[in-house]
Amino acid sequence: MPQTFSPLQMDIFKLFIICFFLLSSTTAATISTCRTTVCHRYDPVIRFPFRIINRTLQPKSCGYPGFNVTCDTVNQTILELPNSGKFKLQAIDYSKQEIWINDPKNCLPRRILSLHLSGSPFSAVYNQKYTFFNCSLSYLLYRLNPIACMSGSNYTVFASSSQRVVNFLSSSSSCKVLAAVEVPVEWPFYEQIASSDLSDNLRLSWGEPKCAKCEKRNGRCGFRSNSTFEIGCSYSSQEGIPRSAHYAVIVGAGVPAMLCLLGLSCVLCGKLKFVNSNPTLPEFNPSIAPQPTTFVTGLDALTIDSYPKIVLGESRRLPKPDDNTCPICLSEYKPRETLKTMPHCLHCFHAECIDEWLTLNASCPICRISPQRLPPPPPPLSLPPPPPPLPSMTPPPSPPLPPPPPTM
Repeated sequence: MPQTFSPLQMDIFKLFIICFFLLSSTTAATISTCRTTVCHRYDPVIRFPFRIINRTLQPKSCGYPGFNVTCDTVNQTILELPNSGKFKLQAIDYSKQEIWINDPKNCLPRRILSLHLSGSPFSAVYNQKYTFFNCSLSYLLYRLNPIACMSGSNYTVFASSSQRVVNFLSSSSSCKVLAAVEVPVEWPFYEQIASSDLSDNLRLSWGEPKCAKCEKRNGRCGFRSNSTFEIGCSYSSQEGIPRSAHYAVIVGAGVPAMLCLLGLSCVLCGKLKFVNSNPTLPEFNPSIAPQPTTFVTGLDALTIDSYPKIVLGESRRLPKPDDNTCPICLSEYKPRETLKTMPHCLHCFHAECIDEWLTLNASCPICRISPQRLPPPPPPLSLPPPPPPLPSMTPPPSPPLPPPPPTM
């Protein structure tokens, strides 16, 4: 006899079919991300919005305008700013949309004098104003940190953000001002710097494209299509897999999963039918139900009250010489305090402390020996009822004598 499906099973099957096609269409609409690459193994990883030009792994659609980088002859990652020239890309923080750059020829202060970020997608994170000076005397006379790559044998170049140093050098006849520029420093210095060689990296950030939120969620930014600049986010963990491979993975994993779920639904429906056809439940017998067990943890009040008490005198002498502190409250005994002694081990405690302790714990707080409980008091004796009173033994009163006869 062929097996027939119930209406519930058919509805579940239809739901699985709809979910399968929705999953297929959603995966097909994900952004096809580009592969990551580097110029050198220790250089930053390059991915959208950056791309290395002339690399087959990163075509033009894998980068945003203004974020093209190149690899020079010694495999340094080079970023070219429109009005400032080429800089070495030291690091990239994609989740904060920040970069760190430096001079590939190791003379960053000279490049700072001609740095202009206009026309580029980058801006400074922190700015600090420095004034450059060219002084003819030896730098040892000024006790300042010189810029070695810009200094010569008969002159020295300094950079300072301190107004006091700037005023001093400006008034000196041996120094002249080269320029006063805003430097995109890596970290802000809230105190003025007397002098600096400005060799640390420059810290920049970008506002467009907005990929920080996607990166913080472990996604990858990219163009939604090759014909528009609309930005999307992809959460696929497999980079560079063709769309056909995505379909193969969906079909290969989705069809067996759907069949397993269909079989599971059939089994559940069969169980429900069996339960509905046998609604009777076994009777509950309270006589065999487990009864709660009551545990007595401490001692009874009669046993606790039977322990001897001691009123401490001025000498504070106790049965044990080292017993001068209550082990429960850790307070030192004082004269005229009432103590209580455990009869089996002679350990002493404040009466209030040991009473509260023994109510909850049936052992000595120090040696953990459990004292014996006092036997319960015997029940009161039942006396027999008193006997009925005995009858009185006194004779009844004699009747009164008749009056004497009258005298004739």
